[in-house]
Amino acid sequence: MKRLALTALVGASLLGCAAEPVKLQQNRSYILEWIGERPLMDYSHLTITLGEDGRAYGNGGCNHWFAPYTLEGDKLSFGKIGSTRKMCAPAVMEQEKRFMQALENVQRWDVSPIEQMRFWPAEGKPLRWWLEEG
Repeated sequence: MKRLALTALVGASLLGCAAEPVKLQQNRSYILEWIGERPLMDYSHLTITLGEDGRAYGNGGCNHWFAPYTLEGDKLSFGKIGSTRKMCAPAVMEQEKRFMQALENVQRWDVSPIEQMRFWPAEGKPLRWWLEEG
């Protein structure tokens, strides 16, 4: 009888853990892995932080960027993006431009089966993010 009760208790506690959905976290940094169909260049470090005040910001690979955003359920959108104006290698600048254009077209977010955050445009592949450790 004790074994049955213990098994039921362990099963119920695991069910509680599995039922909690992964959420998009504000005031935490995410690191970009893919822009649509293309992975980032080696040693790129593109980030995003969604502030609780409705402002997003991060690193675009060369420049720091910032933009207003709206988050309502699974709907996510970004306003006009601003950035610093440093110049970097042409390939880095091209990647940064693709990133900012993709970000301005985001319409919703979800979580992949491997718990990766995805920001989806109206058409095409998503921006794919990992929560930054630390």
